[in-house]
Amino acid sequence: MSDHATDEATETFLAHRTLLFTVAYEMLGSAADAEDVLQETWLRWVKVDVEQVRDQRAYLVRITTRRSLDRLRTMKRRKEAYVGPWLPEPLLTTPDVAEDVELAESVSMALMLVLETLSPTERAVFVLREVFDVGYDEIAAAVGKTPATVRQIAHRARRHVEARRPRETVSSGQTRAALESFQRALDAGDLQGLLDVLAPEIVLISDGGGVKQAAPRPITGAGKVARFILGGIVKAQVALTGEPTVVNGNPALLLHVDGEIDGVMTIRVEDARITGLYYVRNPQKLTRIASETPLTLR
Repeated sequence: MSDHATDEATETFLAHRTLLFTVAYEMLGSAADAEDVLQETWLRWVKVDVEQVRDQRAYLVRITTRRSLDRLRTMKRRKEAYVGPWLPEPLLTTPDVAEDVELAESVSMALMLVLETLSPTERAVFVLREVFDVGYDEIAAAVGKTPATVRQIAHRARRHVEARRPRETVSSGQTRAALESFQRALDAGDLQGLLDVLAPEIVLISDGGGVKQAAPRPITGAGKVARFILGGIVKAQVALTGEPTVVNGNPALLLHVDGEIDGVMTIRVEDARITGLYYVRNPQKLTRIASETPLTLR
């Protein structure tokens, strides 16, 4: 490849890098793996005669999708060996992500967990079609299926996700209000205050990755969750404080224990009460909360 072609390839890749990272992250739920996919995409891209590529953005998305699919299949084995529940890697995001309702919803911890229940191909098709509005023909080229088959997969994946995603779109203000009520009760050690903000069917998932202590399996029910949280604080005899932040485009809490970062807590809210609590403690998943990560759907 000539120097001019290399420069053009570099400029094109950098122009679409944020989009490619967003595609990979939504497919994988891991920023570290998404970065690896981008590196693989770049190595493949520089070998392409870019002047022969009609739609360079679509071509790059196709490469990223294929690399992500390959990695999804290897990640499945890693997750099977993972200690305790697995949660997506939280990202400290830029203000524009929170302002884009569609983007913020697509990278919310609640939806990312729903995507975990799809097969690799279903996840790729759903993300490309429902999130990035990619055409069926282009998706077919990316996943190695016929357009007709892709339509069937998209329908099946959409039905699966709709049955499991929150029933209503909750504003950031509503989420923030629920978080503030949760934090007040937490700071005061107020059991009744926690029970008031937690939905009866709430599920708590904590991810320590075998490095930090966490519940070995999800905890269900407001009473059990509230007692687990308050009992854990009392038993550990620590000072737990929460700092409001924005993670994956949604309000969240950055929790500190005795002044040191302990983890990131995100929530799912329905009918003004918390139905899902997601607490990431694994230090290997907390590397993207020190600086903002840009995301985009375009």
